[in-house]
Amino acid sequence: MLELFSLLSIGIALSMDTFSLSLGIGTLLLKQNKILLVSSIVGIMHFIMPLLGFLLGKQILNIFIINPNFLVSIILIFIAFMMIKDLKEERDTKFTLTFLGILFFAFSVSLDSFSTGIGLKALTSNNFKAAIIFALCSFSFTFLGLTIGKYSKEKLGKYANILGIILLIIVALLHLFG
Repeated sequence: MLELFSLLSIGIALSMDTFSLSLGIGTLLLKQNKILLVSSIVGIMHFIMPLLGFLLGKQILNIFIINPNFLVSIILIFIAFMMIKDLKEERDTKFTLTFLGILFFAFSVSLDSFSTGIGLKALTSNNFKAAIIFALCSFSFTFLGLTIGKYSKEKLGKYANILGIILLIIVALLHLFG
């Protein structure tokens, strides 16, 4: 029971950045099928990344010297600037989240799951169960964030878009300097 509680707590913690970023991206007024697609891909990445971290973590970190926080920051700032550009041109829904953009987003928010996977052996002997819990948490939080972001955009108009941009930039800066 303690193991399940620990894994669920970690799954929720790993999903918090996904939730806050989804609030910002939700202001793009994504259609329901796109919300499900983004949430599903984020969930799948949160399933794959801890398992990869468990299996390959130390070898990959020795080969590629990458600061994952820098990569996340660049992706988030790019999305925020595209939203600013659309806002200046008064286009509400022109910026579309392409499939490649969704993959980059899902990858960037699941990098912390990879590093968690490296230490997963200390938490559980069932990595598959941990990965499922992480995936379900991240799917749920992404879906909730995108839906709340969309609802706030519908109710608050441009101000919700501005709030989404601010959230993306804050989280990007936190990743960059945190």
